[in-house]
Amino acid sequence: MSEEKKFIRFMSARKVAAAFSLAAVLASILLIAVKGLNFGLDFTGGTLIEVIYEESVPLQEVRNTLETNGFESAIVVNFGSDTDVLVRLPQGLSPTLGEQVLSALRADSPYDVELRRIEFVGPQVGEELREQGGLAVLLALIVVLIYVAMRFQMKFAFGAVLALAHDVVITLGVFSLVGWDFDLTVLAAVLAVIGYSLNDSIVVADRIRENLRGMRGYSPVDIVNISLTDTLGRTLVTSGTTLMVLVALALVGGEMIHSFALALLVGVGVGTYSSVFIVASLLVAMKISPEDLIVPEKEGAELDELP
Repeated sequence: MSEEKKFIRFMSARKVAAAFSLAAVLASILLIAVKGLNFGLDFTGGTLIEVIYEESVPLQEVRNTLETNGFESAIVVNFGSDTDVLVRLPQGLSPTLGEQVLSALRADSPYDVELRRIEFVGPQVGEELREQGGLAVLLALIVVLIYVAMRFQMKFAFGAVLALAHDVVITLGVFSLVGWDFDLTVLAAVLAVIGYSLNDSIVVADRIRENLRGMRGYSPVDIVNISLTDTLGRTLVTSGTTLMVLVALALVGGEMIHSFALALLVGVGVGTYSSVFIVASLLVAMKISPEDLIVPEKEGAELDELP
């Protein structure tokens, strides 16, 4: 063996990481089962009204107007500018409710109020969207399992899929714990987290495969540690720049993408952790070795090569 390579012993903390991840996943599942998710209008159904005021109006005045007219459960936010107001009302209300809200706002405001759009989502449509969203996440995990198994090896595939499931469950658990709105934009963010985390996992798996094939004199655990050390710089730079952008989006991106940015912030953070500890730890637990990467020869292959 040539000069010994220096590396960080990530796998020495794999048992602690496994215990932490297991506790976080179980807590997330318990939260989702007991408390549930705070589904937004996309999934629960209801009415969405966008209006534009002639001048900027404090949102509290709009809320007070709606409460006075019997719409206590209305959610009022700015949409893009101080004069653009978005009103969300929960399910159980009629499709004509939008016109009633608009009339109330016009009657109470000294400024002109222009209607931009009215959208009504029925509860049945919201339920279908929930089911389709869950199927989309499940299908994404199945496709990842097949892809990684074909590109690498089944042990890598199991590690990648379990890490992705870990990221999704914890992200949903955080949303359940904090009570953030879960709508279609958050579902899109969850699917984006699967893609981001998969990319990180493949980079790590590719380096582990390369080192398992090319390095001699090291144990599989040391090779995994060396591979993680080799990719650490890339992981930190990629995740760091991504998180910087997401923080900016969460702070100044506006209400409409706030939940999207929060979901990606949680997912990217957890995904970075899982690509280092979960994927690699599972490979070590499954006793990955260079022999796993040897392509078996077909019977009669030597005869096929004869002229």
